[in-house]
Amino acid sequence: MNKNLIILFLSAVIIMILAIVGLNYAKKPVLTNNNQNQPINENLNVNDDTNDDQVAQMIVVEEPKVNAEVTNPITVAGRARGNWFFEASFPISVYNADNQKLGIGIAQAKSDWMTEDFVDFEAEIEFSNPGTGDGYLLVQKDNPSGLPQYDASLKIPIKFVAATGDLTVKVFFGNENFNPNAMDCSLVYPIERQVAKTEAVARVALESLLVGPTEIEKQNGYYTSLNTGVGINSLKIENATAYVDFDSQLEQAVGGSCRVLAIASQIRETLKQFETVEDVVISVDGRTEDILQP
Repeated sequence: MNKNLIILFLSAVIIMILAIVGLNYAKKPVLTNNNQNQPINENLNVNDDTNDDQVAQMIVVEEPKVNAEVTNPITVAGRARGNWFFEASFPISVYNADNQKLGIGIAQAKSDWMTEDFVDFEAEIEFSNPGTGDGYLLVQKDNPSGLPQYDASLKIPIKFVAATGDLTVKVFFGNENFNPNAMDCSLVYPIERQVAKTEAVARVALESLLVGPTEIEKQNGYYTSLNTGVGINSLKIENATAYVDFDSQLEQAVGGSCRVLAIASQIRETLKQFETVEDVVISVDGRTEDILQP
């Protein structure tokens, strides 16, 4: 009996000790790291001012300078250490002041990039109409691992200006965000293009239309119903009517009344932006009656 009492007493003492230890532990403050998702001294993103010096030791952009005036396309040149590249390249993006991505290009090393030394690079980037006077370049370290601790970037403020003698024209595309599932097949939406000044501005606008939307514009929902490789045989404007003749690629493998309507709308709206055009007649190799059949 005495033995059982001793065991019970010892058990009670042990439970009390454990309870006291647990209570003290619960009262201790828990130390947390509010920046636990932000690696220290690893992430060289230029938005963190403490890392500016580290970025500057890895890459130098010589062209364009900070707040330089740039035209389309923009040339970016400089030098970066070999570990900024992957497979001799890294991406550079153009943004406007609203943080909308206008274009992206790939900078290429001009010599062997498998080194810790600086390597010269160059890129030429075409971009969409910015819509703002200011913007910036985002020069990113190529990071094939995808791990954020190996990210690094350099942000360079720039100012957009039209090249001397440039004209602004509009091209019209469908957009799956503005017109989901093409509820109205005739709806098309304008995007601006900068083109060299010319008397044949209507033809240049059509040629820009045939190029199609940029990759960035596609990401924003824009698409074209026109075939690739379409050629313009002739274009003339008489008595406020534009007569445009295309080669047979325009109607190659085109099916469905919705697509036919969208093609015609893209062409007509692109031409009708000009004050001298009120109507548009479309033909294929001289034919007008039996073209673009659904």
